[in-house]
Amino acid sequence: MKAALDSVLQQTTGRHGGTPGVVAMVTDQDRNLYEGATGVRELGKQTPMDLDTVFAIFSSTKAIVSVCALQLVEEGLLRLDDPAGKYLPELDELQVLEGFGADGQPRLRSPKRRITVSDLLLHTSGLGYDFFSTEDKRYRQLKDIPSIITCTKESIQTVLQHDPGDAWTYGVNADWLGLIVEKLRGKRLGEVMHERVFPPLGMTDTAFSVNDDMMARRATIHSRTEDGQLVPVPELALPREPAMDMGGHGLYGTVRDYMKFIRMILNDGAGENGRVLKPETAHLLAKDGYAGTSIPIGFWETSDPGLANSGEFMPGVDKGWSHAFMINREKAPTGRSPGSMAWAGLANCYLWIDKTKGIGGYWATQILPFYDCSSYPGFYEFEATTYNNLD
Repeated sequence: MKAALDSVLQQTTGRHGGTPGVVAMVTDQDRNLYEGATGVRELGKQTPMDLDTVFAIFSSTKAIVSVCALQLVEEGLLRLDDPAGKYLPELDELQVLEGFGADGQPRLRSPKRRITVSDLLLHTSGLGYDFFSTEDKRYRQLKDIPSIITCTKESIQTVLQHDPGDAWTYGVNADWLGLIVEKLRGKRLGEVMHERVFPPLGMTDTAFSVNDDMMARRATIHSRTEDGQLVPVPELALPREPAMDMGGHGLYGTVRDYMKFIRMILNDGAGENGRVLKPETAHLLAKDGYAGTSIPIGFWETSDPGLANSGEFMPGVDKGWSHAFMINREKAPTGRSPGSMAWAGLANCYLWIDKTKGIGGYWATQILPFYDCSSYPGFYEFEATTYNNLD
């Protein structure tokens, strides 16, 4: 397995137009089965990618926030069917965008029902991202709402693309969920994670606020230009001391740290230093919240080609969504078992968790736009090669 996976990493960084560097790992329930690092942290510099490299993991943050919320559910402090506005009244003030009038101004109406906590977990609230919605992008520009990369509360106060419960719309749901966690705990989201999630898992290299040590190990985000070339953009980074701990995308961390989070899920909520969730609660991370519905999951269309390409994971495979992850209802072409969990991070980080086989993996690069022509195929091959060599 090591030789085969090393070859995938080397091909991904070595080919023309390939990724500058990649760190990738595979774990079972007990330990990492594979750890690999290839390439450099920044093109034009000699610092190699290594297992201690720090990445902006972007939307890989969301599952950790889901765990923080489910801990509150366990304690009876939060219910999945609670109106989210019970904790954050400003959520009840968000309107549904029905289009734009002849004068160019948005046409808004009240939603047919209130957003629930479950809507935030399942991405059924109607909240979107401006880079996946031309309407949201236009509304933000008209109202001068800042980009979510600014890591401010103002950046998530946008409109609903549809009524709660009507569709899967990927967006700023986890950021609002993080604010509910903060409200109920009386602390910033990062503090909650450092008290209730990271210690039981032994995670010491993941944070919203990046210290000097982590900063020195950070991989640079690269931008792929229209001609296919990769250009390092060192200034493109989340704030080191963010105004808001963004539950949807704000964490920096190492792959080795994230593997401990994946192992917790493989072990039904148990970490190496203690339990994070009860088994019955941990199962919600893998339970398809769209079972029995015909709501399509997983396709996105870009409205900002500099940040994301349009795409879909595993086209043709029936998919659902749990309280934290995309779920493949059928066996994936890579070999991933039905009912497995997966998701990603904007700068081309990808993960999967297969409880049936007892394995999970994480693939980390730092490239924009999302769904990169080199990094995503590399991840696909990495996962498929893992399954081909499991025995």
